[in-house]
Amino acid sequence: MAPRASIAVSSGVFPFASARASQAQIEALAVRCAALGDPVRLRIFVAIASAGEICSCDLEAPVGKSQPTISHHTKVLVAAGLIVGEKRGRWMWWRISEGVGSSFADFVISL
Repeated sequence: MAPRASIAVSSGVFPFASARASQAQIEALAVRCAALGDPVRLRIFVAIASAGEICSCDLEAPVGKSQPTISHHTKVLVAAGLIVGEKRGRWMWWRISEGVGSSFADFVISL
């Protein structure tokens, strides 16, 4: 397990995951990790990261949950700063937040 963590840190996935990290940086990472700790939210995040951008209506099948449940979980991911949405007509379209970075999303997808 330790080698995998050191690879992630050295590759820039967690650029502040070191002894020099500020308390605010550690807390921000903890919020993101907590949001991804739920299997449904992790599945939603992986689907969005894999697609680049995806409609809420297209999350029902891969996640296996109803639209109200997906809506609840996407709100948690938004609050954690992991995803952003744009309303287009009746549906929300989701993408990974710019602050997350592609290396973090790629790391999560690879798990």
